Amino acid sequence: MGNSDKKVAVFAPSPQLTVTIEQADGTPDLHLHPGGQGIWQARMISALGTHVVLCCTFGGEVGDVLRHLVGGQDIEVLERPVAARNGAYVHDRRDGSRSEVAEMPPDALTRHELDDLYELTVVTALQAGIAVLSGASGEQNELVVPTSVYERLSKDLTSNSCQVVVDLAGPRLAAALKGGPAVVKVSHEELIDDERAKSDSVPHLLDAAREIADCGARLVVISRAARPALVLLDGESFTVDAPSLEPVDSRGGGDSMTAAIAAGLAQDMDTMDALRLGAAAGAINVTRHGLGTGSNDAIRALAAQVSIDRLDKDKKK
Repeated sequence: MGNSDKKVAVFAPSPQLTVTIEQADGTPDLHLHPGGQGIWQARMISALGTHVVLCCTFGGEVGDVLRHLVGGQDIEVLERPVAARNGAYVHDRRDGSRSEVAEMPPDALTRHELDDLYELTVVTALQAGIAVLSGASGEQNELVVPTSVYERLSKDLTSNSCQVVVDLAGPRLAAALKGGPAVVKVSHEELIDDERAKSDSVPHLLDAAREIADCGARLVVISRAARPALVLLDGESFTVDAPSLEPVDSRGGGDSMTAAIAAGLAQDMDTMDALRLGAAAGAINVTRHGLGTGSNDAIRALAAQVSIDRLDKDKKK
């Protein structure tokens, strides 16, 4: 299921190498994977049967390793080789929780590297028709790619009939909104941190969603951890509730949700069905150790159990 001739382009400016230490039969078990928001989103889009093209940069020793690892992910990779090093982290999960051992932030891209990556992304996204804009990883991500890049990408793609899906926060979200993206996914914590929402109450979150929609977004999705997501679609508000599953790793659920919505749109799904697919992908992902993972069949089966209910204007949860 989910075959489509359409593609999704994912802007992933600087993927990172993830090293995770697990416990296996009483001994450390190391796992090396490509990571970062764009990688996780691309992985989920591909898992759902949609062709995905990753627009990214690889540089330094970490970039050499990433180039090899991403090549085995069933993802089409369009890269701009750069001098800037990709970032990496080492996490220890031997006791069941995630503890950071070390993190190397990515280097900033030069002006010429950015220009080439931008050109590559615009051409690829216009050919695909749908683009997901993700952020660079690490605390220094605003230095890796200037926020102005997100404004330019959003404007250039939207004005040329490419559906832009945004999963960003802070200054990057503010910049991307200036281009009027079609879909915006954001967490309730991010809205509060950005002072777009006064609290996590439904009325305050929906007020923030309406301000985002005023920038041109037809669909605004607010994830709320274990609580039902809030959705503003063409001015109408809804809750999206997936079956509750015991989490193994709560990270990555939001990225999987965004990716699945983009995959659903590429597969010409009705928007409500794309939302169901997104909720199911997020729910499945948190039951797994790998971020951006989940089987196509399991996600689609769970999507049938996702409920979407219209919110009355005065309803509070």
